[in-house]
Amino acid sequence: MAKIINTNLDYLARPAYNDVGRPIHFVPQREEHMPDRILEIRDLHVSVGDAEIIRGVNLTIDRGTVHALMGPNGSGKSTLSFALMGHPKYIITKGDVFFEGKSILAMAPHERSLAGMFLCFQYPSAVPGVSVANFLRNCLIARHKNAAPLTPKEFKSLLDNACARLKMDPETLRRYVNDGFSGGEKKRLEMLQALVLQPTLSILDETDSGLDIDALRVIAEGIEAQRSPDRSVLLITHYQRILNYVKPDVVHVLIKGKIVKEGGPELAQELEAQGYDPLINELVEA
Repeated sequence: MAKIINTNLDYLARPAYNDVGRPIHFVPQREEHMPDRILEIRDLHVSVGDAEIIRGVNLTIDRGTVHALMGPNGSGKSTLSFALMGHPKYIITKGDVFFEGKSILAMAPHERSLAGMFLCFQYPSAVPGVSVANFLRNCLIARHKNAAPLTPKEFKSLLDNACARLKMDPETLRRYVNDGFSGGEKKRLEMLQALVLQPTLSILDETDSGLDIDALRVIAEGIEAQRSPDRSVLLITHYQRILNYVKPDVVHVLIKGKIVKEGGPELAQELEAQGYDPLINELVEA
């Protein structure tokens, strides 16, 4: 279904605001008859080479919710995120994935992105020669089928306010994408992309890794800024600490390629207190 894009300023009717009362992003008009379920994963199996990493994952994400996917190293969290976005290295051998009611298995990665899926990389790549501002503007135009949803002046205001929210130096917009960026700068740039593009589903792959406490709070504020009745977030993390600032609606625990437990925010606190060993031991015994 085609996106609804206005040539006037109606799409700014429900902006989010920063601390000084300025809009930091626009919220496009909601399409009619959009399904309440954004993502549905059915019995998904994913292999890398000869190794099966994801072994039958079932997961649903409803519109307007924040889900946390937790698990130890090597449990398959990043593999799941890459498979959802269509990385050719990660082969889906069984099952299906539905985004807004439609199977996406036949869609190329860029088609999934244009449809409204966004992956915040754990290890973002550098793109020398392409400035952050130009990169984001072209991404935004592509999302809206080559029709610029904002004038250059409005787009600059959008970027300036998003940078202020993430405590980023505005000069970052002139730099090449991730070229010479520190780890923390890369994570903030990933969050800046999410704030600008306003994807229907944000998949955040360990966006909290390697951050100090101040940077963690800023990233958490960026995640909270994405909360909307029309959009959802899948937050992938090892630790409970970011969930002190971002309260998920549902927590899923992925171990050895399977979701072994689900619950509310209290499950993350339980994992923080006890670790993953009790659940791993249960799997071994089973």
